[in-house]
Amino acid sequence: MRLLSNTVIKEKFIEALRSVLPITVIVLLLCFSITPIDSGALLAFLFGAALLVVGTALFSLGTETAMMPMGESIGTQMTKSRSIVIVALVSFFMGLTITISEPDLQVLANQVPMIPNMILIGSVGLGVGLFLVVALLRILFGIPLAKLLVGFYILIFLLVPFVPKSFLAVAFDSGGVTTGPMTVPFILALGIGVAAIRADRQAENDSFGLVALGSIGPILAVLILGMMFRAEEASFIPIALPKTAQSTEMAWSFLEEFPHYFNEMAMALLPIVVFFYIYQAFTIRLSLRRQVRLFVGVLYTYLGLVLFLTGVNVGFMPVGNLVGQLLGALPYRWIVVPIGMVMGYFIVQAEPAVHVLNQQVEEITSGAISRRALGQSLSIAIAFSIGLAMIRVLSGISILWFLIPGYTIALVMAFFVPGIFTSIAFDSGGVASGPMTATFLLPLSMGVCEALGGNVVSDAFGVVAMVAMMPLITIQITGLIYARKQRAEQPEPEAPDEIIEAEETLGADEDIIEL
Repeated sequence: MRLLSNTVIKEKFIEALRSVLPITVIVLLLCFSITPIDSGALLAFLFGAALLVVGTALFSLGTETAMMPMGESIGTQMTKSRSIVIVALVSFFMGLTITISEPDLQVLANQVPMIPNMILIGSVGLGVGLFLVVALLRILFGIPLAKLLVGFYILIFLLVPFVPKSFLAVAFDSGGVTTGPMTVPFILALGIGVAAIRADRQAENDSFGLVALGSIGPILAVLILGMMFRAEEASFIPIALPKTAQSTEMAWSFLEEFPHYFNEMAMALLPIVVFFYIYQAFTIRLSLRRQVRLFVGVLYTYLGLVLFLTGVNVGFMPVGNLVGQLLGALPYRWIVVPIGMVMGYFIVQAEPAVHVLNQQVEEITSGAISRRALGQSLSIAIAFSIGLAMIRVLSGISILWFLIPGYTIALVMAFFVPGIFTSIAFDSGGVASGPMTATFLLPLSMGVCEALGGNVVSDAFGVVAMVAMMPLITIQITGLIYARKQRAEQPEPEAPDEIIEAEETLGADEDIIEL
């Protein structure tokens, strides 16, 4: 039984290569010019990049073959019950379990020194689960998204003064990394299923916005966690670079880590798989052929996650940190700002989910906003946000000086922009902050901060948050342009015949008076 065509497999590997290649090329250029590194470290980086390509491709295949169909099946069956209690319970459990297996969150947790990994991941999972319930109930009751966003973000910024400074950037970063390639397909599938309950015209538009609300939960959860842990004295542990003198030693450094991630990912994926098969045994009841296809897709996902995390943590991320240290030690350390901007520009262009978003906006606007124009505006916006993030690392400016004005602008615009654009804009924050942001740009900024002797936790973290914030403004500006074009192209309503006759009569009378 053939599960996937060669064309599909080839497309996924090309997408993965496009995602990893820009950063790899830029790092190679840096290593052969202004930031020379040991040949063993460079070999580990290249091998890690290769694992990232294979792992991302397999993970993408698994998501398309198994994770998305599983989410759609659960969402459809869940809504058939038309029970709010069932919708809430299933949504909460799925949000919790899927977030735990999110690869971007695993990468972020490994870099946060203040809290044990599983406590951070579990808290973020609880936040996503709770706010996924809020998002789905919003769809059922037709509550405007803009009002909820304003209310919850006001709550977030009211909590900020009570949270240690070192926790703020981590909290906002967690909101960006949780809405990644594992979580988003499930959330979107559940939203479409729940929106199908409503028969009104706005139901389809309301199915957007789940990712936006889902990303608020992690921010609140980590802020509350920060108040509980009071971790201002936490010290940062530098990312360890594998010490290898020979290629065989380098290979063993990777092989030694595989068992750890095999176990970790098995524990992360097991609850999702068990829950689905229990659900399918009692309600969904798929054919044996589809069950086999889903099982193979889960294996793709599992192997992809293991390869991805091994490549990131052993080879890719440590070299990113080392390059950052070397850039920060240069007499012209300001060069990290344009380098970061170039990386940001190409990273967002390489994200497959960004291309899906661009196509979505083009379809909604019937071609008035082309995918190319939106893609260019997003690339420029992300490049600008990375530049600001690097300036923040160099200067030590608090992240609040960027987040408060940025979110204020985005939330105010939400009341003047067509609702569908607000939903897509806030959903797109997680789309733009893809795997490369957490796996390379964050370690790079941490390395620069280490070289400058700054506070890594408060100054270097926040790169993901900055990247996630910019699309909120960019896409809503696109919505304003679209609304203006619509008004300009809309023909003026013709006056009724009676008014035209009255105007002609009045004009004739005026001519007589003049005579």
